[in-house]
Amino acid sequence: MLIDGHGREVNYLRISVTERCNFRCLYCMPQKPFSWNPKENLLSFEELFEFVKVAIDEGINKIRITGGEPLVREDLDKFIKLISSYKSDIDLALTTNGYLLSDVAKKLKDAGLKRINISLDSLKPAVAASIAQKNVLSKILEGIEIARELGFKIKINMVPLWGINDSEILDILEFGRERDIEVRFIEYMENIHADSKIKGLSGKEILSAIKQRYKIKRVGRVKNSPSFSYEIIENGYRFGLIDPHKHDFCEDCNRIRLTAEGYLIPCLYFDEAQSIAKAVKEKDIKKAALILKDVLANKPKENRWSEESSESSNRAFYETGG
Repeated sequence: MLIDGHGREVNYLRISVTERCNFRCLYCMPQKPFSWNPKENLLSFEELFEFVKVAIDEGINKIRITGGEPLVREDLDKFIKLISSYKSDIDLALTTNGYLLSDVAKKLKDAGLKRINISLDSLKPAVAASIAQKNVLSKILEGIEIARELGFKIKINMVPLWGINDSEILDILEFGRERDIEVRFIEYMENIHADSKIKGLSGKEILSAIKQRYKIKRVGRVKNSPSFSYEIIENGYRFGLIDPHKHDFCEDCNRIRLTAEGYLIPCLYFDEAQSIAKAVKEKDIKKAALILKDVLANKPKENRWSEESSESSNRAFYETGG
């Protein structure tokens, strides 16, 4: 069992397999040029897997593959197969923008992937294109439908932004409800890499928009989920709100992050990290395990976002996943 310095059990590893992305979303990296870390700077899937085995043996039972956009890295299904073959009952999930999903969903399913979170910020082609800076909507919707047909458990993520897609909160909610897919609304997380002109809706503002049509009730957080659940009273549909500015967001944090270059990051907000790259390249498993435990011992109690502050993080979310 892995325990951090604040007595919290950590059983969830998020692995960013690439910083590359085929979108340039306003809230993530709209100005980043298409230049990337050389491939030789990245850990191979076999090297990443050496650390994954350590993490699983120490108590990790939930793994999420993220990016950048993870599906732009070739042979991702082979990495997923390595993990699922090592521990078949592990909760293995993927976060994706959905653009490439229709082409690889079957391979991912066969490899052992169980769940997929898909970003869907608008149902209007022009608005989706303005956010991603690319014509993306038809491919995202195609990916969602194929994932449904294959039997994946799916969640949809939306980041509401004032003056851009804030009028579509109810439309996205209905899209999910009609397909029995949970929608999770995510407060925009301020960071220096985003478009400086955008402003996200607060959790209270998102809920206010939903209350214009529905009566809702609070359900609460499910275990260590970052999402706070709500239920529409008249039909029982549940949706989520991810609100990192709330004081209780970090109380039960069970997560740690690993980047494609081998940096272990204890908190999404913070820049502090330690590298396990040298240890896994040299197959020094004991050293990798010691680094993991040291990172956990220094994991912060909470992030620096708050409802009163709009301080921006230096963290590049495309390196760590959200």
